[in-house]
Amino acid sequence: MATGTVLFDLFGVLARQQSADGRQCLIRAAGVPAADFWDAYWALRPPYDRGEIDGPGYWRRLADRLGVRFDERRIAALIAADVESWSAVDATMITLIEELARRGRRIGLLSNIPEELARHYENHHAWLDHFAVRAFSCRLGHAKPEPAAYHWCQRALSEPPHRILFVDDRRENVRAAEATGMRGHLFTTQDRLRAQLDRWDTAAG
Repeated sequence: MATGTVLFDLFGVLARQQSADGRQCLIRAAGVPAADFWDAYWALRPPYDRGEIDGPGYWRRLADRLGVRFDERRIAALIAADVESWSAVDATMITLIEELARRGRRIGLLSNIPEELARHYENHHAWLDHFAVRAFSCRLGHAKPEPAAYHWCQRALSEPPHRILFVDDRRENVRAAEATGMRGHLFTTQDRLRAQLDRWDTAAG
């Protein structure tokens, strides 16, 4: 059995980043200028990711910031379009997850994700069952790169930090994990990740 736990990020590693088509659908659903929309979208995202507000609350805040009004029907359409824009996964990385699970590798997931999107993934992707811990920011109340998000995972995994390899496509998130004592891997390609896992197992052995 492989030693240590691999803690994966979701978007940019196992799932695709927000699609260009999805971004256009959001702009059309909102009916506001793109530059203003994205400024508000990202500025207001952290409390949504941390579960401090729900989907309707997020979109009402965004409308207020833009000086417009979204009715309930528009908000429902925006939530659906937002979820769809983040819904594509990397099939080759899901194959790797299934391979690691078959080999006895313990794996976990740490993602900055709002509740509506978390439920979508749980309802549509059975491969999530392979993860010993699924740490969704909306349910933790903490989001990367906040140290509390990594500490929560360490407690949930019952692993000392040096036995956890954190994999993320954002350097600031990897550095934050390393600051808590975890090992870190900045994800670029699956081949480089596989090489990192091989080196880790060799060193542990």
